[in-house]
Amino acid sequence: MVPTVFGQALIRHGKLNLAQISHAAQELDDLKEGNGGRVVVGTLLAASADFLPRVLHRLVVEKPSLVVKLVEGTNEVLMPALRSGDVDLVVGRLPMHRHRAEIEQERLFDEKVICVSRAGHPLTGIEAPDLTVLMRFSWILPPAETTLRRQLDQVFVDLGGGAPAYTVESVSYLANRGLLVGSDMLAVMPAHVPRHDIGTGALARVNWQVSIPIGPVGVSMRRSASLSPSVAGFLAALRREAAEISTRDLPAPGGSVTPAPMTQSMP
Repeated sequence: MVPTVFGQALIRHGKLNLAQISHAAQELDDLKEGNGGRVVVGTLLAASADFLPRVLHRLVVEKPSLVVKLVEGTNEVLMPALRSGDVDLVVGRLPMHRHRAEIEQERLFDEKVICVSRAGHPLTGIEAPDLTVLMRFSWILPPAETTLRRQLDQVFVDLGGGAPAYTVESVSYLANRGLLVGSDMLAVMPAHVPRHDIGTGALARVNWQVSIPIGPVGVSMRRSASLSPSVAGFLAALRREAAEISTRDLPAPGGSVTPAPMTQSMP
């Protein structure tokens, strides 16, 4: 059987109600056992490599008994999970025009997009490589359904070129980092994502000014949901960490930055 539009609406609300009941039961168990609660956080590439780890280091000190589950994906996967209640918050580059009917968005900081390669890549010594030179190399690109990919495709068109001859589509920074370090591939990503690896010399910024507007990185949550103490505490930690982000941490083209220390708990 295939549900009608009325059935689909009932199913959607039913899933949300069941998820809320499950979360309530989990929260009661956590309180009974003396735990600090549980938060399920969806993470996009713009937050997964640098920003969220700093938030988690902060929470290790502030709320050591809080359990945080991270779910990595794209907006196409995470926003439906957020609406259904399977995810409490989604952190990353905010979608520009979609998913807003049932979702509340809060901007945390603005993020510049940069081009990245391995350290010692042939392009790191070029002052301003043009598109012809860039297209000689293979690329790692965000998936086609992401906002960043659509913006990047438009940049290639505006510059008079097409898509790179060979690409890998990936939102996993761990996989992207391995591909970059071991080859001459190029990648475009939010500037704070590779900041630590640029600081240690594993990666480098290519001096190509990516003509993509600075975009907001933030947190998305359900409009109708009341935040549990655990989720509210996590949201507060996101806001405090975002307030400390400064443009002075952005890597210079071809150079490196000194990674900012992360908060650590005492043994």
